[in-house]
Amino acid sequence: MLFSKLRTAIKPTGTITMFIVANRVRVASGWEENFEERFRQRAGQIDKQPGFVRMQVLKPQSDDTPYVVLTTWQDKAAFEAWVGSDDFKLAHSNPMPKEAFDGEGKLEMHEVIVSGERAS
Repeated sequence: MLFSKLRTAIKPTGTITMFIVANRVRVASGWEENFEERFRQRAGQIDKQPGFVRMQVLKPQSDDTPYVVLTTWQDKAAFEAWVGSDDFKLAHSNPMPKEAFDGEGKLEMHEVIVSGERAS
């Protein structure tokens, strides 16, 4: 069974293992490649931030689904430090035009309480 091959870590109550931010972005039709290319060519400011773990950009597989930009941090404080940094301002200093988006985005913040991965 697949689940028997997963290594699952359950955090003890009161400790934080990871903090994940999901930015759901509704990209207007015709702007998808431009949106994706901006992440492919990003300056890399986020990569050097203390507490940064990873970033993933998820491409929707249906028209009614937004892109999701996931960033994983060691903790909430690391994410908040990134948002308050000069590198954050630089990374967001040249936004895409308003017509590139189809509605409002949504920012969600999550604390990881269970994490599983395939054992090697």
